[in-house]
Amino acid sequence: MPAVVHKRRVVITGVGVISCVGTGADKFFEGLLGEAPEGIRYVTDFDPLDYFDAKDARQTDRFAQFSLASAKLALDDAGALDVDPSRIGVIYATGVGGLETLQHQISALALRGPRRVSPRLVPMMMSNAGAAAISMRFGFRGPCETVVTACAAGTHAIGNAMRLIQYGRCDAVVTGGAEAGITPVGDQPAVGVTAFANMTALSTSGYSRPFDERRDGFMIAEGGAALILEEYEHATARGAHIYAELLGAASTADAHHITAPAPGGVGAISAMELALEDAGVLPGEVTHINGHGTSTPLNDLAESQAIIHVFGENGPPVTSIKGVTGHSLGAAGAIEAVCVALTIERGIIPPTVGCEQLDPEITIDVVRGEPRAFVPGPVLSNSFGFGGHNGCIVIAPLND
Repeated sequence: MPAVVHKRRVVITGVGVISCVGTGADKFFEGLLGEAPEGIRYVTDFDPLDYFDAKDARQTDRFAQFSLASAKLALDDAGALDVDPSRIGVIYATGVGGLETLQHQISALALRGPRRVSPRLVPMMMSNAGAAAISMRFGFRGPCETVVTACAAGTHAIGNAMRLIQYGRCDAVVTGGAEAGITPVGDQPAVGVTAFANMTALSTSGYSRPFDERRDGFMIAEGGAALILEEYEHATARGAHIYAELLGAASTADAHHITAPAPGGVGAISAMELALEDAGVLPGEVTHINGHGTSTPLNDLAESQAIIHVFGENGPPVTSIKGVTGHSLGAAGAIEAVCVALTIERGIIPPTVGCEQLDPEITIDVVRGEPRAFVPGPVLSNSFGFGGHNGCIVIAPLND
């Protein structure tokens, strides 16, 4: 007979976020309850010199700066972990890594020749630079890995980090995601923005309208978010503030198309069902869904169809914060997980900003107009990415 594995409980004891609507948990959540910024969603209140000396800032791509800065905010929030550094892991996500650095260096090659290409190109652009920066800065010697599954990456990173604690490899993990591929280089537009525009994924109207019948694509964003995951008994023994408990996670693939979701959301359906099963939660026990809700025609419809399949026509309230935050690609799932932790703690669901005329084909309960108070229970957070990657996590109030 195989040995019975007793999974350890995993709780969230720290959060950190850097977003276009504010840095830090309070400013971020306040921003989710307000109006959407205009245009591309840049982070405007970030100074790398708050986290790096001048030399290190120059030698660190902006996405890795966001990685380390969000992790520091979360670690400060969590307080002293008092854990053997060899049992603290770092599982971080990104969709494209150091795209800004790559564009800078290609320009240098084209304009000034091979000798002007920086020898730091590879360590600055590589997708694992963010995770490595966190590990090296804080001396964490547990598993240090990077998840790169497009727009599902942040959620996948959190799920993978949870497993390290559940099965005893780590006692704490710094997890999350960061993205920063939208900064223009000189007089050139950011290549990532241009590519998304040319594939018609970006909104041409300048608005992110998740689930709205007028939606025409997303507003691209940058940012980063981190969560400190900790083994429950260790967290309670040190008197940590616990935001919520991470109950379950799942990952599936559509195996359908490189950019379009599977018709009817079949991959999303399996991911949601498996996440609930992993969490030991029935569909009727879910009190809220933080949707992927990118504001693209196909994605929003497929997600809504998947939600109805799993939860029925009278399912839990759904919100997409991308109406405010825009879509930060590999960081989105981490930013949304921080939102879920704060939503549970504060008992308020942020509205889906930009959704004013609900698509008549979308019959889920979209939170619109005003924030909605609720009695927190298990919350499902969805992320679906190019390549057919699906990720779901279940976060719930701590139940002793």
